[in-house]
Amino acid sequence: MKSGLPKVLHQVAGRPMVWYAAALARKVSDGIVAMVVGHGADKVKAYLNEEKEQWEPFLVVDQAQQLGTGHAVLQAFPVLSRTQDEPVCQVLILNGDTPLLTEETLTALLAYHQRESATLTLLTTELTDPSGYGRVVRGSLGEVLRVVEDRDASVEEKTIREINVGTYVVDHEFLGQALAELRPQNAQGEYYLTDIIEQAVKQGKKVVGWATPDFQETTGINTRVHLAMAEKVMRRRINERHLLAGVTMMDPDRILIDESVVIGRDTVLYPGVILEGRTHIGDSCVIQANSHMKDTVLGRAVVVQDACVLQGALVEDEAVIGPFAHLRPGSRLHKKSKVGNFVELKQTELGEGSKVNHLSYIGDAVIGQKVNVGAGTITCNYDGFQKARTIIEDEVFIGSDVQLIAPVTIGKGALVAAGTTVTKDIPPNALGIARVQQMNREGTAAKRRALLQARKTAEQGARSSRDPRESSKKSANEIRQSS
Repeated sequence: MKSGLPKVLHQVAGRPMVWYAAALARKVSDGIVAMVVGHGADKVKAYLNEEKEQWEPFLVVDQAQQLGTGHAVLQAFPVLSRTQDEPVCQVLILNGDTPLLTEETLTALLAYHQRESATLTLLTTELTDPSGYGRVVRGSLGEVLRVVEDRDASVEEKTIREINVGTYVVDHEFLGQALAELRPQNAQGEYYLTDIIEQAVKQGKKVVGWATPDFQETTGINTRVHLAMAEKVMRRRINERHLLAGVTMMDPDRILIDESVVIGRDTVLYPGVILEGRTHIGDSCVIQANSHMKDTVLGRAVVVQDACVLQGALVEDEAVIGPFAHLRPGSRLHKKSKVGNFVELKQTELGEGSKVNHLSYIGDAVIGQKVNVGAGTITCNYDGFQKARTIIEDEVFIGSDVQLIAPVTIGKGALVAAGTTVTKDIPPNALGIARVQQMNREGTAAKRRALLQARKTAEQGARSSRDPRESSKKSANEIRQSS
């Protein structure tokens, strides 16, 4: 991956790859989930601990030395054996870098293992170009004999198109015996989990392979090219899921939705919408073109107009936002409130029915109900050292181009005149006004224009006398005019 980040922490549709493996394991099994971590273990464990409540019972197992897949399973096996209240019958082994693997495929694999009364069942698929993958070698009756890794394969074995995906269902008792007998007998000096297949065959155990027709979902992510492919496939799946659940998308190929996002039915998404993180959108909302939300909650029938950015915001029913609005973390819009074009809110609560319609910055403020904030209003909330709060009570009217120097409180029903700089509290129902008195001087504009014109003419004459090129231009202009 050419990255300082452990491979399994690279994200696909907003979730680290390891999340998909753990979530999938929990969907198909109610047993213990053991995660074996090796490279970048501290970073991986930190993430897993944040999310472990989703997968309880859940354990992290260290693989201090990365000595292959067999060695990894060997580290986890004692944990699986001793933590179950009931005897373990089967062990499902998954890779952490196959995020496209589906619940349907694993369910079919487990069912096939049961139906065949097999000791070991491996998931396989066929590739047009199987280079780099372990080949599945079968006998004359179609039985699985062994899996040979690409580096160890003979010329003839490299022509096999069926590959081992790296997903297994193994009987617990046999797995313990087989792991104890593993030896590094390959070019890399690693313990291959695939060697237990030959052990099972030698012991007369039944080994079967179940082939999935969808080779794409079995892709292991080893490069950024693989990662981009997985991202595209996963986002298409996510969009299809929401479409089938009653969400309208005007152009699904141009809408990006993280796996963690929840969207209510009858919501409409325009092209260019991006929904990330723990965003939750209620029923019957409209999200117009090129709007971007992260960790934001919308109630019912909210309208977000074009090109809005919402981060960590809470928006209640029937509010209207935008176009070109920015809600920063901690912003809360109550029912039927309005934030208009080119407005930025930060750590601000906007009361029911209140409006900030145009060209304003409102930060660290509490605004009551039925308040009108005029165009160009600014809360001056930072003095260079600390933030201060602005409180605007119910039914206040604030005129255009007002500056509110926090901390300050505007009382209920007060009026703030346009152009006012508010430096102290305004009582309820009072008019706050702070601006220079207007004076009209008759004829001054005409006198000023005449003065400026005379000054400009004098300056042009002075330049002409100093610069011969100006004289030449003047002569040329005179000749053209005379002709």
